[in-house]
Amino acid sequence: MIDKTLLTETVAKAIADTDLFIVSINITSDNNITVTLDSPSGVDIDQCVRLTREIEATFDRDIEDYELEVGSAGLTAPMTVLPQFKMNIGNPVEILTRDGRKLHATLTDVTDDLSAITVTVPTKVKEPGAKRPTIQDIPETINLDNVKYITREIIF
Repeated sequence: MIDKTLLTETVAKAIADTDLFIVSINITSDNNITVTLDSPSGVDIDQCVRLTREIEATFDRDIEDYELEVGSAGLTAPMTVLPQFKMNIGNPVEILTRDGRKLHATLTDVTDDLSAITVTVPTKVKEPGAKRPTIQDIPETINLDNVKYITREIIF
């Protein structure tokens, strides 16, 4: 089986001088390797090809056969690592909490230990003396232990 530690070190070394970061590295029992990357400026095919060649140069297929897939996390993939959250501050997000609430909010902050996020949620608020409620952005801090997923929301 492919050594995940060596693979992670190989990928980290190959992307060290770029703005790319590792989202996930998965290796199945039958040596199917999936490397998922992301970047504030996007991930292009040339970067994926270069990284594929780096991995293939380190891990000889004649010694141990494997299947390799290197790709981008995708625009609508759930956020899982701190750099993804940081690069999406100020962007609209969709959050599904463990208690079933679905929030459409704007990500405003994330803790460095990735334990909680702060979002602003558009909420109807009725001011005293007003005839109709107005929509106001109410800040809310959400513990990530209580979240099923958070994705960037694409608004057209």
